[in-house]
Amino acid sequence: MFGVLPFCILLAACDKPQPAGTTASKVEKAPPALTDWPVTRGGPQLQGRVTTPLFRSPVIEWTHDLGAPCVAEAAVAEGAIVVGDVMGNIHCIDLATRKPRWTHETGDTIQAAPAISNGRVFVGSGDENFLALDLKTGDKIWSVKGGEKFSSAASIVTAPGGSAEWVLVNGYDGITRCLLASDGSEIWTYKTDDYINGTPAVIDGRLIAFGGCDKVIHVINLADGKLVNEVVTDAQITNSVATSGTMIYCGNHANQVIATEAESEALKWIYQPGDFPFFTAPAVDDTHVYIGSRDKALHAIQRSDGKPAWTFKTGGRVESSPLAFDDSIVFGSSDGRLYAANPADGAELWRLDLGEDLAASPVYAQGRLIIGGGKGTLFVIAPSK
Repeated sequence: MFGVLPFCILLAACDKPQPAGTTASKVEKAPPALTDWPVTRGGPQLQGRVTTPLFRSPVIEWTHDLGAPCVAEAAVAEGAIVVGDVMGNIHCIDLATRKPRWTHETGDTIQAAPAISNGRVFVGSGDENFLALDLKTGDKIWSVKGGEKFSSAASIVTAPGGSAEWVLVNGYDGITRCLLASDGSEIWTYKTDDYINGTPAVIDGRLIAFGGCDKVIHVINLADGKLVNEVVTDAQITNSVATSGTMIYCGNHANQVIATEAESEALKWIYQPGDFPFFTAPAVDDTHVYIGSRDKALHAIQRSDGKPAWTFKTGGRVESSPLAFDDSIVFGSSDGRLYAANPADGAELWRLDLGEDLAASPVYAQGRLIIGGGKGTLFVIAPSK
């Protein structure tokens, strides 16, 4: 029960009263993921894309007891796994020894993935603080205080025309912050009219896109945070968007998945199959958009026209964002199972019963799948030998 609490809180908060034709492009090549998974969804385009085949006979290689339920995606880089739990603890586990390096305690739930870059961990907490921690020791380097919790992961980018590293993070106070990674100083901010839960996606190295509880997809300029475009939708957008080229894809609380061009106010298509909202971030490959729903299914949608391709039913709500491999779509369900489906037709390739509600999203690093569970177990899954 505790493991799904953050999603229930999110839904209730987003329900507050609100204030007054392009061809699908080929998916940009995903960053190398066989070794590291340093930022959420595999890279700043937030595609959930892994450009490699996936193993076919999964086994649990090892586990780590976090001590509290996990709803956050992990980050893996520089020899470490970093992940948060609902009690507000950030855990760093050494990949070589499989033993904990450190635990950093915050004042509230960790709902979003950490980001790892250049020996630092960047992560937000429900206690309204966004932190930079030392990856080796867990010591705080700097922190930024928001007006509400930080429930979205950060994107890490290089400053346009320069070499400085910037951290982009959205807050539940409706503010997008661009921070200097070295000291947390503010480069610019952008204010919306409502809560933001999704991570900023970077488009073409010059634009940032995200949706919010104000029902709007915001497209802003990376260099200065100025508004470029707003796309109005029918309901709250409660997770990250995915992008490919200049296309944006996301689900919303009106039971819709939508596609739009970054600099167009019109929607390209709307997919609306039933009466249950979409709460996961999409995964995108060359042909489909994949997204989980509270109707207990993963939906595959044709990128070209928004028509249904297939659905994969599970025994529980699908709030674990999928990963799109070359030959498999992997996702978790609240029924406690991790599934792999064929991207062509949705046929089941395998399932692995982990015995815990899977609200967290899987990641892929070191040739392994890594996912946290609702009873506090971090699972590392490898091919059977």
